[in-house]
Amino acid sequence: MGVLNSPYLLGFEDIEQLLDRITKSGGDGYPPYNIERITDDEAGDRLRITLAVAGFARDDLDVAVEKNQLIIRGRQAEDSDRTYLHRGIAARQFQRVFVLVDGIEVVGADLKDGLLSVDLTRPEPQSMTRRIEIKSE
Repeated sequence: MGVLNSPYLLGFEDIEQLLDRITKSGGDGYPPYNIERITDDEAGDRLRITLAVAGFARDDLDVAVEKNQLIIRGRQAEDSDRTYLHRGIAARQFQRVFVLVDGIEVVGADLKDGLLSVDLTRPEPQSMTRRIEIKSE
């Protein structure tokens, strides 16, 4: 029986599976990344995830949102046209997964100088209280 199977946590049945997927896709720490908060008067607070992806072209990278997860993948093709005397820079592939809480939206992605930046925003939550009518017989 998992930790999140409490009767008080209604609707959280899939969280343990999500956490399991994330820990399995953690990888070897490559590529390194930063997460920063950007304050913009016009757009409000945003988050930016920046990955160091030197050597990857735009077509080698894929950014997708699947089931409340931001998934960033990179795959370099082997260059069979070259003859290496020494090969210290290997073609690599990676996958990084970031969990997105409800309401987070991916604004866009940008590749510049070997850094892939993905911007996210979270609209201000609307405070909502709803009264439930109690019926009597």
